[in-house]
Amino acid sequence: MSRGSPARTAARREEIISACAALYETMSFKEITIKEIGAATSFTRTSIYNYFETKEEIFLALLAREYELWVGAMNAVIAQRDDMTRDELAAVLARTLTDRPRLLRLLSMNLFDMEAQSRPERLAEFKVAFGASLNAVTRMLEKFAPEMDQAARQRFLYAFFPFIYGIYPYTSVTEKQKEAMALAGIPYVFQSAYDLTYSCLKKLLDTEKEVLKP
Repeated sequence: MSRGSPARTAARREEIISACAALYETMSFKEITIKEIGAATSFTRTSIYNYFETKEEIFLALLAREYELWVGAMNAVIAQRDDMTRDELAAVLARTLTDRPRLLRLLSMNLFDMEAQSRPERLAEFKVAFGASLNAVTRMLEKFAPEMDQAARQRFLYAFFPFIYGIYPYTSVTEKQKEAMALAGIPYVFQSAYDLTYSCLKKLLDTEKEVLKP
């Protein structure tokens, strides 16, 4: 357990998470180690273990922070806008998500293993952030698509959130992957993360509109 004031503990945790985020800009999950993260902080590597027991716990905390930033963007929309069309809702929601490329990249990783290598209390902290994103999307639907009932909103959530995990792999294809697809005879048509997400959201919203017709 870490020692010191809550403010100092929070600051140390944030420094560790930020160091991990900075490394993740140029390195892969496999390449990043506790030693690498420690070298990017202002304190000793062994001190990290006072806050996180595994690399996976650090990445899970980083993912939680990305969810919180996404929630902040959605809350800002809810506070600033009084109404919007279905097209506008799809566009705005797509933008709040795809403005967070690190979130999309993290979601393309093996979350199952990350959770398995984290303590229950760290996993619970992450689930709070994830739950907040579900609640924020629900509030957007309640405000900007009020004709959708609870069942419709639930169907939307269970279609949209699993879709999110595949955005990064489909929109961040490497040259090696393109070459492999060409050799396999698979055509690659580029779509941006925004275009792919907007299309999905528009389809989901239009489908629910048809379902709810009298």
